[in-house]
Amino acid sequence: MKKTLVTAVTAATLLATLTACGGSGDSGGDTLRVGTLSDSRPNAYEENGQFTGFDNELLKDIAAKENLKVEFVAVDFSALLGQVANSTFDIGSAGIAQTDARKQTVAFSDPYNYQSLGIEAKSTAGITDEKSLTGKRIGVVQGTVSDTWLAANAPQAQAVRFPNDAAVLSALKSSAIDGAVFDQASAKDYAAKNPGLVVTKSITTTIPHGYAVKKGNADLLTKLNDGIKKAVADGTWKKVHQQFEPDAPVPADFAGGQ
Repeated sequence: MKKTLVTAVTAATLLATLTACGGSGDSGGDTLRVGTLSDSRPNAYEENGQFTGFDNELLKDIAAKENLKVEFVAVDFSALLGQVANSTFDIGSAGIAQTDARKQTVAFSDPYNYQSLGIEAKSTAGITDEKSLTGKRIGVVQGTVSDTWLAANAPQAQAVRFPNDAAVLSALKSSAIDGAVFDQASAKDYAAKNPGLVVTKSITTTIPHGYAVKKGNADLLTKLNDGIKKAVADGTWKKVHQQFEPDAPVPADFAGGQ
């Protein structure tokens, strides 16, 4: 009887431990929830009911290499890092630039790309560079590098903040705003698909992109970093980059592989 009781207690303890370890904030056997975007081509978007894009396809490969299961969920960028920090999501995947301010909220994987921006406007708007933004209504996604870049480099512009790319693009097309600042690859994609829109200037930065995880989740970070290294070494990074960003240069950090 005593042995049976001890066994039952042990089993209950094990079950409680497994339950606590599963789900958000842990890289164990359960499916990891990934917060991503539905409209930010080519980095992270939804197409035919599936989440894809450079960041997400690379993450799928990393997950396969590290025996992880991932489930993608759409969220506005402005809420994403907070939801990673509070364990709503295990991973944030959205072309997230690793700024010092964001590092106060979440931890980041090793870099897997670098941030670049594009100023976009209608060809008749008279917008050519940051100096020409003075007095103009310029759309940005709230909380992004585009938002902080605009404030630092064109303080006389009127920043109009939106929750996502789709809202910015809609306002730009309807002339509710004069111009916008997007991720460079996204800006080029929008210009290609919307006659009349042009990328008037590209801005390259040295700010790395990384997958965001909750601070303290060292096990998941280790697996993500290991997977990134493997994806670069076996040529997967180049393959995915070519698929989604064929016109963008390959940074030297990721030029290895087959």
